[in-house]
Amino acid sequence: TGAWALPLPTLDPQIVARSAAALERYGPDFRYRHYAAVRHLPVALGGTAAVGAAALLAQIPPARRWLMSRWEPGQGPDAERRARSWFSVRFVGEGGGHRVFTEVSGGDPGYGETAKMLAESALCLAYDELPARAGQLTTAVAMGDALLSRLQHAGIRFRVADSRRITDGE
Repeated sequence: TGAWALPLPTLDPQIVARSAAALERYGPDFRYRHYAAVRHLPVALGGTAAVGAAALLAQIPPARRWLMSRWEPGQGPDAERRARSWFSVRFVGEGGGHRVFTEVSGGDPGYGETAKMLAESALCLAYDELPARAGQLTTAVAMGDALLSRLQHAGIRFRVADSRRITDGE
C-alpha cells in the first residue's frame, strides 16, 4: 500500500472473526487484520509515542483528571468544521487468485456518519425483512446486506477501487 502499517488495538478483529465464523460466505480460510496506514515514518513513530503516552497517563489518577478536564461536554467541533470533515477506510482482500481494494467513505465520522449508522441500524432492525436469528449477533449476521443498502442510500459510499490478479511475485 506504500505506507507504514500500525496495528490498531480495537475490538474490530474479534467482531469480524465472529461474523466470519457465523456466515459461510466468508469461507473456511478467512483471516482479518487491520492497521492504520501512515505515509511517513516520523508520523508513525510520533503517533505511536503519543498514543502510548496518553494510555500511560490515563492510568495515573491526577494525570487522568487533567486529561479529562481538557474538554468539557458540548465542546465538540462546530457545524462548519463537521461539514469539512470526512473519513475513508480502505480494505484489501485476497481470494481466488485476486487482490481487491475497496473503500468505505463519507462525511464527519464523529457525529454525522455515526448518527447515520446508528439510525439506519435501528430502522433496519425495526422495518426490514431480516433472517430469523437470535442471541448475541454481530451487525453482519443480524442485518448484513439490508443495512449495507440503507447506509448507501444514506450517503455512505462503498466502492471497489481496484482488482488485480495475484502473480507469483506478490
